[in-house]
Amino acid sequence: MATTSNSQYYLPEPSHWPLTGSVGLFTLLFGGASLLNGATGTGKLMMAAGIVIFLVMLFGWFGTVVRESNRGLYNDRVDISFRWGMGWFIFSEVMFFSAFFGALFYARMYAVPWLGGIGDKGETHLLWPDFTAAWPLLHVPNPTKFTEPHEAMGAWGIPAMNTLILLTSGATVTWAHWGLKKNNRRQLVIGLLSTIALGALFLGFQAHEYIHAYTEMNLRLTSGVYGSTFFMLTGFHGLHVTIGVIMLSVIFARSAAGDFTPTHHFAFEAVSWYWHFVDVVWLGLFVCVYLL
Repeated sequence: MATTSNSQYYLPEPSHWPLTGSVGLFTLLFGGASLLNGATGTGKLMMAAGIVIFLVMLFGWFGTVVRESNRGLYNDRVDISFRWGMGWFIFSEVMFFSAFFGALFYARMYAVPWLGGIGDKGETHLLWPDFTAAWPLLHVPNPTKFTEPHEAMGAWGIPAMNTLILLTSGATVTWAHWGLKKNNRRQLVIGLLSTIALGALFLGFQAHEYIHAYTEMNLRLTSGVYGSTFFMLTGFHGLHVTIGVIMLSVIFARSAAGDFTPTHHFAFEAVSWYWHFVDVVWLGLFVCVYLL
């Protein structure tokens, strides 16, 4: 394995992990496309194989990076590269959610009023006669094709509790970070474990909310633009919370094993940045999707 010094930028040896990840992603996407086109058995098998290959790549590649870091191969210049990389990744996530927030904003503020005959671009002859330009749209033209929701999802109850849960989890992960900086391993481990538990609790409440929406409110992904924007925004956020909980669990296991020092813990910082991003996105969701 190559070595580095404080003034030398570490260059890893050639690795097969990028190729392995590419094969896994291709297999996964090809299997998904096959499934959508009727090849049920082959599609499911290829998707399962793609997921397995991709997970092997994740464990293998990240394990290599952890071992290189523990060997002291990464100097300050490499650390800066990691920070820039994580920063750009979070920026890409901001753009990802901005697209969905933009779709929600456009539908609510422009498309629905125009279809109701409001504004310079208003049209009244495009939809059914009793169409009302009011958000959320709870009436659909063809109940046999679309699912008509009984009511909109309220802000108080589970959404409000989940807001409190995520805000608290942001505080616990920060408390864990303070413990790491003070070399207080107990505070670090307890803070991480608390954050993981709060994230899992959030996901449990969201699953209960989805079941309630489908079975009692008749609110589904097929419930017009309101249902699609609601589930796309909250669903993708839930996926990001799930990924965050997995990342925090890995960091917890490494912390319990004695990894990280007060001056060398970028992996912890990267995961905490991601978790704070997830918190901020939820605040936007709570206001724009539930409250307004």
